[in-house]
This record gives sequence, C-alpha cells and structure tokens, in this order.
Amino acid sequence: MSRHAQHPVRGIDEHRRAVEDALRGLGARTETVPLAAAPGRVLAGDLVAPLSLQPFDNSQMDGFAISAADSRAAPGEDGRVPFAVVAPVPAGHVPGPLAPGEAAPVMTGAPLPPGADAVVPVEESLPGGFPAPGTLVRLPAGQPAGRFVRRAGEDVAAGDTALVAGQRLTPARIGLAAALGCAELTVRARPRAVLYTTGDEVVAPGTVRGPAQVFDANAAILRAQLAEAGVEVIGAHLLSDDAGAFAARLAEDTAARPDLFVSSGGVSEGAYEVVRQVLAPHGEFVHVAMQPGGPQGLAAPGGVPFVCLPGNPVSTLVSFEMFLRPALTGVLGAPAPRARAMGPLAEAVRPLPGRTQVRRAVWDGAEVRMAGGPGSHLLAAAARANALVLVPAGGAELPAGTRVELLLLD
Repeated sequence: MSRHAQHPVRGIDEHRRAVEDALRGLGARTETVPLAAAPGRVLAGDLVAPLSLQPFDNSQMDGFAISAADSRAAPGEDGRVPFAVVAPVPAGHVPGPLAPGEAAPVMTGAPLPPGADAVVPVEESLPGGFPAPGTLVRLPAGQPAGRFVRRAGEDVAAGDTALVAGQRLTPARIGLAAALGCAELTVRARPRAVLYTTGDEVVAPGTVRGPAQVFDANAAILRAQLAEAGVEVIGAHLLSDDAGAFAARLAEDTAARPDLFVSSGGVSEGAYEVVRQVLAPHGEFVHVAMQPGGPQGLAAPGGVPFVCLPGNPVSTLVSFEMFLRPALTGVLGAPAPRARAMGPLAEAVRPLPGRTQVRRAVWDGAEVRMAGGPGSHLLAAAARANALVLVPAGGAELPAGTRVELLLLD
C-alpha cells in the first residue's frame, strides 16, 4: 500500500488553516514602543483620539480670511468687493476677532480669526500679494462659506476610535498617531522562536564539511524569513539524527518558554526522522498536496506551537511562504501579505496529477519565466527567482501564454 493511501493527503488551504489555528495563542504579549520603532508592528489596542483633527478651524491656503457674507455686498464694476486689511495671521499664532468688512492675511495652517468663515486665495486678490494693514484689498464677490477652510474635527473627532486594534502600523497610521500627540504606541510583542535544523549530513557554514555532508542552508533561510516576518529568533540549533539528543534539547528550550518552535527536516517516514519520532505523540504529521513541501507537521510540546517543515532547502523556503508566513499574518496582523499577480507563462509547463506545483520563477511584469526545474534541492535557481508560481494540479500540459497565479517575493 502506498504512503498516500495510508495517510490521507491534506489540501494546501486546509493545512494553512491548521497552521494558523496552531498559532492562535501568539500575540497575547504586548509592549510599548516609540513611534520610531513602530513601523510594521501591530497595534495591540484601539487608539481613541484624545483631540480632534483638525484641532481648530484653519486655512487650507495662503490667502485672506473673511466673512463670506461680507463678500455678498454690492460689488464694483470689476465684480469685486473692497475689504480693509488687518494684521496678518502666521501659522502657529492665535488671531484676534475679525470685524465686518475686514480681511486678515492668513498663511496655510493658521487658525481662522473669530468671525471668518472663508478664505480667498491670495492669487485672486487685487492688488496681488498681501497689502499692508490699513490698506484695501479687492476680492471676488460671492464667496461661499467654508471655502478653503479646514474645519475642526473634520478628519477625526475627539473620542473617536482613530486606529483599531490589530491594524498593522503603516507610515500613514504612525503619522496619525503622531498628529494626535502620541509619542509611543502599545503593540503586540514580536513572537520569540527557537529554530532547529536536523541531520547527520548537515554541518554549519564555516566548519569542516565531510565527504558525505552539506552545509546547512536551512537555518539561514529560516532566520531570514522569520526576521522578515517580524519574529525574533532567540535560539538556533543544528542537531544530529539522534532522537534522545533532540528530545533533551527540546525539553531544555521548552523550559525557556518561547512562543514558537520551527524546524526543518526529520518529518518524513524514514528511519532517522527524529522530529517526527519525538513529536508524534504531541501532534500530527501529514502529507500536503504540494510539491515541493509535501511532508509537514504540527505539534505543541509543553503547549508551545511547533511548526515542522521538510528538510530540502527549497522545500523549507516554499513551505514557510505557503504556510507559516500567512498564518502569522492571519493571527498577528503582520507581516504584510505577499502581493499576488497573474501572468502568462513564457514556456510550456507540465502540471502534476493531484498536487499543486510551486515553481520558482522570474516575473518581469510581462511574462513568467521558470527559474530552474521543480527539484527541491535547486537553491541557486530559487535565489534567482522573485516569485512563486502556483501551478494547479492536472494532467495536460499548460502551453506558453497560459496565465498563472504568482506569489511575489520581492
């Protein structure tokens, strides 16, 4: 009997939901950070506006603040009404009240004088520019109330919810917090992860490699992916194919209470799959209808979520992008989802029956060119890629020009 017959195959979306469910406990810890450290973080609680934006009626233009009703007096032959110029109002200064028939030169952002309800741009005045106080300026008749006036509370009223818990802090949202007078924000703490890579055949870069060994690329891949996703790696260990040593290391790290464990390798059904051997009593190991990255595992030793990824470098990279990164986004609100696109194939591609193929490709905005073959060991080809192509399961070849879905990595 085949392995797939013994173990039902799980769909990609189903496994993504399973990973997200496993991470539900993340995000409970919070911390307060200055605005300079807030980009990309996720707001932990609603931000209620302590003041209105705008805080006061102010001018949208450099011009003359007037009472619109005064501009409806009988105009002269040129269609203009004379106003007496009073002292100018620079931004940041409190003006005095405006009497009927007066016009106060106001700068952009300056408060409107009491009694004014419209601003006439300086470009529309005669004579041009700002005349000295005590002289006359002629302005077009029939000005509407509210022209070029930014009203108090027009953007946000004091007491309104300005930002909602769970929102990722973009530059505009951070700017809004600053405009409301906030110097810091309470955000969800970054998850702390312990990372394992396994295998007697794997040695750390910079050490001596035996004739049957390879350098560990997976730890570097996962460190970079976790950092990009806003996860702090607090421990990383390269472990041999020794179940006892792995169990001892896991027990020690579990006592330190990380938020998350992530591993690569050791999840298939061979004789030396130490991750599966140790964690099988604490979780589930499945085969996902995806190539590369079919074998996957989820566990919770000591109540800490443990995401088990396959060990070939490209399988590790693809599995993180397909499952762990979107699960973090779903639970925490960060990182930002990968952008998606549709594009035509530059060459024919043959799908796999019953499995989605996740191919590495170069997308130039016009066509999709595969970067190397489908093998899960082709890391140099993956390094050239800027997109993952989701080739749906099927038997018939997809001819050049077929539009396919892309997950954009750059």
